[in-house]
Amino acid sequence: MASHSESIIREPLITGKDITYAKITDDVLRPVENMPGKAWWIGFGVASLGASLWLFAISWTFWFGLGEWGLNKTVGWAWDITGFVWWVGIGHAGTLISAVLLLFRQNWRNSINRSAEAMTIFAVICAATYILAHMGRPWMAVFSLPLPNQYGSLWVNWNSPLIWDVFAISTYFSVSLVFWYTGLLPDIATIRDRAEGIRRRIYSVLSFGWSGSVKTWQRFETVSLILAGVSTPLVLSVHTIVSMDFATSLEPGWHTTIFPPYFVAGAIFSGFAMVQTLLLIARKVLGLENYITMFHIESMNKIIMLTGSIVGVAYLTELFIAFYSQNEYEQYAFANRIAGPYWWAYWSMMTCNVITPQLFWFKKIRTNIPLSWVLSIVVNIGMWFERFVIIVTSLHRDYIPSSWAMFYPTWVDVSIFIGSIGIFFTMFLLFIRVLPSVAMAEVKLLLKSSSEQAKKKLMEEGHVIPAEAEFYIASLEKFDSVEQSEYLKA
Repeated sequence: MASHSESIIREPLITGKDITYAKITDDVLRPVENMPGKAWWIGFGVASLGASLWLFAISWTFWFGLGEWGLNKTVGWAWDITGFVWWVGIGHAGTLISAVLLLFRQNWRNSINRSAEAMTIFAVICAATYILAHMGRPWMAVFSLPLPNQYGSLWVNWNSPLIWDVFAISTYFSVSLVFWYTGLLPDIATIRDRAEGIRRRIYSVLSFGWSGSVKTWQRFETVSLILAGVSTPLVLSVHTIVSMDFATSLEPGWHTTIFPPYFVAGAIFSGFAMVQTLLLIARKVLGLENYITMFHIESMNKIIMLTGSIVGVAYLTELFIAFYSQNEYEQYAFANRIAGPYWWAYWSMMTCNVITPQLFWFKKIRTNIPLSWVLSIVVNIGMWFERFVIIVTSLHRDYIPSSWAMFYPTWVDVSIFIGSIGIFFTMFLLFIRVLPSVAMAEVKLLLKSSSEQAKKKLMEEGHVIPAEAEFYIASLEKFDSVEQSEYLKA
């Protein structure tokens, strides 16, 4: 719950004048209640083509087998596991924003948590498609779960981190889905009350009989806190377990204890970058500049800069430990990454993940929307290269030089990856058409305390000392959704 005595020097979380509860509802529900515009149809058309490409490539894989991928006797994991880890990482920002920031009472999360949570669910779905595809016989996926005794003494190998993956990711998906949908209930009820005909019936079912009573809201806030508490350990545990797919092996370049924290930091890094990629476009196309403000954009850029720095330290630590260990195989694995046949992938990773995020130290860059959008894409390109470097460069040259081999992706590998991106954006575009992309109920909590008009009212009533007012007005210069002329007159 937002405080009603917020300091004037805090930047507003809602901008614009004449903002009312009704206007927030109208602005957020405009994409849901009206016909989609040209930009949405273009995006949906391109994303659908990508999803169709995935369907064709995955069907080809199931029909002809995994031999259609670029795998060979030396490199048994490549683009498939790279894509899997990349998508799981992207899904991390949603849980961090929705759960961890809720527990820390960070009210700036209210405008971005809904889209970030949806992104988490869609990213995990994309990751799951890689696991099923890589099994070769996806109809046997049920055997990765504990089976009832009627099947006999057939149990999964609990010592395998791949089985830990199944439980970690399924738990993560289930909790994230419940958390996301619980937060949607009051907003779905709002759509229900404004809808007519068949739409009203559909949203009535989806709202689970939400009444908006005091008791309902009390239970809603209690459940949200409980789910946030349950979700918070998942932020750390899921990518830790994914990292153990590699760290628990004896493969040089993989067998290292730094992987769990390193993977978690990288996941938050790539997740926030994808949130930026999506929301910088969505806020403009959907007309949500007053609710997803420059403060939100700058805050996310600061987190990207921080986690990018942590990832950079992890890269340097890996290099130092390889040297310090005096293990010739470990040393060669890293020398091969830096100067071997895949040197271009290693240096692309270093440039995108370590050097590029440091640009956000400059305020002019982290408050520049086009540059922020481009850099968010660069970060996720770099994170894809990170997973590729870890997996392929560690495998393609093993202990026996006669078995050394290069990995070259086939058109099927490339098509499945591009297609997974198409599936992700198709689901996201459908989401913003049928459900509110901003949490209306939570944003309304900020109107009386953290909005531009609430702070302006305090200044007009003389409750603010001049020095604080000047500081606050100066902080508004970076906002693209604030009418600066009004403050110049004052």
